[in-house]
Amino acid sequence: MEEVVALIVGAGPAGLAVAACLSQRSISYLVVEREDCSASLWCRRAYDRVKLHLAKEFCALPHMPYPDGTPTYVPKKEFVEYLDAYAERFAIEPRYCISVELAAYDEGARRWFVAARETTGGTEVQLTARFLVVATGENAVGIVPEIPGIESFSGAIVHSSTYRARDIYTGKRVLVVGCGNSGMEIAYDLANHGADTSIVVRSPVHIMTKGLIRLGMTLVQHVPVTIADFLIVTIANFTFGDLSRHGIVRPKTGPLLLKAKTGRSSVIDVGTARLIKKGIIKVFGEISNIIGNKVEFEGEKEHYFDATVFATGYKTSVNLWLKDENCMMNSDGLPSKGYPNHWKGENGLYCAGFARRGLAGISMDAKNIADDIVSTVY
Repeated sequence: MEEVVALIVGAGPAGLAVAACLSQRSISYLVVEREDCSASLWCRRAYDRVKLHLAKEFCALPHMPYPDGTPTYVPKKEFVEYLDAYAERFAIEPRYCISVELAAYDEGARRWFVAARETTGGTEVQLTARFLVVATGENAVGIVPEIPGIESFSGAIVHSSTYRARDIYTGKRVLVVGCGNSGMEIAYDLANHGADTSIVVRSPVHIMTKGLIRLGMTLVQHVPVTIADFLIVTIANFTFGDLSRHGIVRPKTGPLLLKAKTGRSSVIDVGTARLIKKGIIKVFGEISNIIGNKVEFEGEKEHYFDATVFATGYKTSVNLWLKDENCMMNSDGLPSKGYPNHWKGENGLYCAGFARRGLAGISMDAKNIADDIVSTVY
């Protein structure tokens, strides 16, 4: 049985940020990670063309800005390098290939009991911790929705987390399900590599540019969010024109307020809107049924596809192993409390990276957690 002061589960940006903040306050900790590297979502599951959608001034982790010369919108490669440098600077050494199977609070010992297992050899690992930080993130397991007849689809089905070899889709009819940033970027990528590309847009969505979101986030520090939203939506409508006749409708709530209230992000356009307006990327509504390689949509439309990419998001894995009678996390594995009090549970339990506020939210969580642990210890 190994005893630690603070146990951080997950070595993504959230886990690294908490570790750095604790080290700055001289609190000992241990980071465990089920994969064999830090930030596996970025290293293993993010497609190569992806960049941070927010400007770098909103995306630095605590106590370390990006180095001079870093692009304003940081590409995947540079972001992974930044995370590696971050871990090195704060001497963060996660224990990899450790999968947590159970974490429960022992009232008598006033400690968290954690049962884990090495993923390489199967050896059991037992830990106790005064503080437990859940930093496994919102994006642990890819979601593929249940659609009538999906099991009969005769083509290839992949989740966006495994989308890599775009050239294999050249000349094929590909349906992208999901109109978030991943879905829109993958659709653009496919169309530019010779695929006959379609995308499912099931709900209203804000289409924005990176510059507009940067402008809005700057404005909101000086004016009410409704004014900032009005200004950037007005500019966006002028920039993109009326997309509703192409199947894309804006939500009634402005993009910044929508993000603050629900965590739903705007789509940062990489050129997809232009291809949709030209008819190169076709837009469909909700899928009603699948028969073989025929996909039926609401409105009695149907089309045939050779492959489907599901850019339908992720779910957390927290509820598979965390046993918390006080229910810091709800049935969906997300914080029960709303922002900004989401990060703190009972008995020294915390979560980082679940606020749906990106890297800025992660930084805020990490600082709050470190401050709270220090106030408890001292």
